[in-house]
Amino acid sequence: MKKSVLSSFSLCGALIASSMLLAGCPTTLSQPTVKFSRQVSYGDAKAVETVTNEFGSTDLQMIAEKMVGSLLEDPVLANRPTLTLSAVRNKTSEYIDTKSIMNSIQTALVKSRKVRFTRSADEMQAGVDELQRQNQSGLYKSAGRAKVGNMTAAKYSLEGEIVSIVKQSATTKDVFYKMTLKLYDVEEGSIEWQDEKEIRKTSAR
Repeated sequence: MKKSVLSSFSLCGALIASSMLLAGCPTTLSQPTVKFSRQVSYGDAKAVETVTNEFGSTDLQMIAEKMVGSLLEDPVLANRPTLTLSAVRNKTSEYIDTKSIMNSIQTALVKSRKVRFTRSADEMQAGVDELQRQNQSGLYKSAGRAKVGNMTAAKYSLEGEIVSIVKQSATTKDVFYKMTLKLYDVEEGSIEWQDEKEIRKTSAR
């Protein structure tokens, strides 16, 4: 009986001592370790990209450069007309961000100061919302407030399409791209400028 009582006291003493030790020493929690197995480095954004023969950054840059150069040499831009971007139809078998192609073309044309761009169809709602906010919310003074009905209409619409032809054998894959861009007179519906860029990419399988 005495041994049992002594054992109980010993167990209680050990638990109390352990509790005091833990209370006196801060507990260190292990932190998660993050390891990066890949080395990342910056490269030249203008360098030729040859990872695959699918549509890539170099193709986008070549198309934009060709179209911008051709348009800037054409007399249709002589009087700094207003343009708007329309859709570029993707008729290839792969996903291509055609909006990105058109944005690159638009950026270069705007920087040339030889053309002005109005909002495209998919950008128009943001402009309408801002006009309504300024004119219908009652938050703005009339002086300096953008007036409804003063937007500049586009004289020309820039639109086009991109197509591809893919041929492959047991050892070779050949991909041919063609980008066609047209400048339409919005009022008359006539084509005032047109050009195209062809790209061929071949890889061993």
